[in-house]
Amino acid sequence: MHNTEGNMGAGVAFALAAGMMWGLVFVGPLLLPEYPAALQSFGRYLAFGLIALPLGWIDRAEIARLTRSDWIEALKLALIGNLVYYLCLASAIQRAGAPLPTMIIGTLPVVIAISANLRNHQRDGRLPWARLFPSLLLIAAGIACVNQAELATQTERSTADLARYASGVLFAIVAVACWTWYPLRNADWLRHHPGRSPRTWATAQGLATLPLALTGYLLLWLWLAVDGNSFPMPFGPRPFAFVGLMAAIGLFASWLGTLCWNEASQRLPTALVGQLIVFETLAALLYAFLLRGQWPAPLTFLGIGLLLAGVLWAVRNK
Repeated sequence: MHNTEGNMGAGVAFALAAGMMWGLVFVGPLLLPEYPAALQSFGRYLAFGLIALPLGWIDRAEIARLTRSDWIEALKLALIGNLVYYLCLASAIQRAGAPLPTMIIGTLPVVIAISANLRNHQRDGRLPWARLFPSLLLIAAGIACVNQAELATQTERSTADLARYASGVLFAIVAVACWTWYPLRNADWLRHHPGRSPRTWATAQGLATLPLALTGYLLLWLWLAVDGNSFPMPFGPRPFAFVGLMAAIGLFASWLGTLCWNEASQRLPTALVGQLIVFETLAALLYAFLLRGQWPAPLTFLGIGLLLAGVLWAVRNK
């Protein structure tokens, strides 16, 4: 009993830490608006891969235990959950502004919880929908409040480029699809390998990301040169800001965030850990308001309260 409660508390703490670090990725495209989304995606994960190299050397004995099928799975997770997801998210934020992508990405706790309950009921047990529904309803209501307040601040909506805005919506939806798939598949591997270190698996995904990100970076550089684009490669017009931000996001959001998420995934049912992605939404809002230097609107505070109530309800009912 006490051990189960301890695992639950530790799992929630790890999920909170992951969310706080993942929230950083929402401000990157706002801090570097002149940088192409693809360059930010490849740059972030190139940094993640380089960070993973010394970590992989330190953990080489455990890394050597990974099989060919493990590496194929790590490559899939790296491609879909890392590169494609962040490319779509950064594109969405740059094309539609921050509020709408935050709203769409904010549906992840609901989408993942429902998907996990349908998909993993034989492994984790099917949580009765009557018990799951109140927490999902609270989270959905909180997301709606937060984003209604955000959208109300958009005074230039009528002059927006509708085609560009619509493409931002599409990119955000694809990002949700990527990050619905990723935690379910990642949790599958961790549950099927209970004796393996979540730290090793996080590092392995970083190592798998490196060749993908490096190839993408070089191809983008070549494409910009062939296209006659004047964007100054390899690090853009603000090289120190770009390299510093990519390194910080690569370390905290990519490697350390993945490590904390893996620790949470081994301790908690997938349906619950999916809802705890709500911490990422809260962190993203916190950082966005700090960046703006203003207090959230009352409706935003109400939404945050509903989000937290939904998470607490979910934890209490597991």
